[in-house]
Amino acid sequence: MSRTQKVYVALAAPMVLVAGIVLGIWWAGNSSPSTADGQAASASGERDVLYWYDPMQPDQHFDKPGKSPFMDMQLVPKYADEATGPRISIAPGTRANLGIRTVEAERGSLAGTISVPGTIGWDLRQEHVVSARVDSVVDRLFVKAPYEPVRAGQPLAGIIAPNWNTALAEVQALQSADSAAAQALQPAARERLRALGLPSHAQVSNGRIVLTAPVNGIVSEIAVREGAAAPAGTLLFRVNGTDTVWLEAAIPQAGIGGVTPGTPVEAHVSAIPERVFEGRVESLLPQIDAGSRTQQARIVLENPEGLLVPGMFAQVTLDPVESIEHVLLPSDAVIGAGAKARVVVMETDGQFRPVAVQTGRSGGGKTQILSGLQEGERVVASGQFLIDSEASLSGALERLDATPADEMPAMPDRGLVPDTDPGAGAEPTR
Repeated sequence: MSRTQKVYVALAAPMVLVAGIVLGIWWAGNSSPSTADGQAASASGERDVLYWYDPMQPDQHFDKPGKSPFMDMQLVPKYADEATGPRISIAPGTRANLGIRTVEAERGSLAGTISVPGTIGWDLRQEHVVSARVDSVVDRLFVKAPYEPVRAGQPLAGIIAPNWNTALAEVQALQSADSAAAQALQPAARERLRALGLPSHAQVSNGRIVLTAPVNGIVSEIAVREGAAAPAGTLLFRVNGTDTVWLEAAIPQAGIGGVTPGTPVEAHVSAIPERVFEGRVESLLPQIDAGSRTQQARIVLENPEGLLVPGMFAQVTLDPVESIEHVLLPSDAVIGAGAKARVVVMETDGQFRPVAVQTGRSGGGKTQILSGLQEGERVVASGQFLIDSEASLSGALERLDATPADEMPAMPDRGLVPDTDPGAGAEPTR
């Protein structure tokens, strides 16, 4: 062996020795303690471990102890006696620091007042269509502009309709005849006239048939002009009554449960601030708007003075009927919604646990609890998100209760060579 080779061997031997010592320390610090703890816990038989998990990633489960692949910390065991649900203990002083406040679940009826916007429209049950059931010509228009108010029996248009004129002449001739045969034909002539669709309120003058308004209201549409031909079935006028109007209001899906046909309603219109219009829910339209999750309620409002007109906006106040009592909680105490709704319950021993609940409708700052919670149980109404989150508990609450020494994580001695002479008082290597 040459002199150079001897020098390399002499330098390499201490480096191999140091590497072996470092590897041993790392293995002892990362494998042996956690494995020994797991074996000791299993051997003791006191508490059965279901799995290990990282408090910062509680959804990930591991079948053996060790280091977390997410954070530089040891995995935490989940014991079998905790399988029924996590129970959290918090010192009273810590509760005050975190602002945790509890309320008692009470049974009662939900405040029923619902306030939503609405839009006024025509009451289509009072809409009447004036049309020609036979071929005709519009000889004269008495109402030429839309949205004019009319009275029942007021002339709208004069038309010339040969079929109607012929049928009318036949009826008049049979009525003036004295023979028994002519009198026997009178019912058939009148029936033919009805089959041709001559309105009962029409007036006949000098061969012209005058069509009149069937009710008091507004002429909302005029579809013809003077001198125009009107084939059979042509729409001439549309007349809308104004004694009542419809108010279409969008009710949130969560509050529709207590709204039924007949529910009383009050409407406020900004154009008439001194008046309160009373009405009732006529029906709930069988369709939910997919975007706003609301259901249309059709409300009938009395309008004898004709102050309400289509297109007006109104603020609607409803008083739903709530006859069934439920467990009620402040809406802020409920975490999540739907199938994932839950609350944090405080046990008699001062511990906390999350509980899945089924919620009903909400109103007045309260939410119905249909199942999962009993009357009299205490529920966290403030600070429940910290308790519900296992990561927040492990990362925040434990740090609050920890001493300054505990807050410093133990760092593995990776790459450090133990001091073989700790009493030498030598200055640390930099």
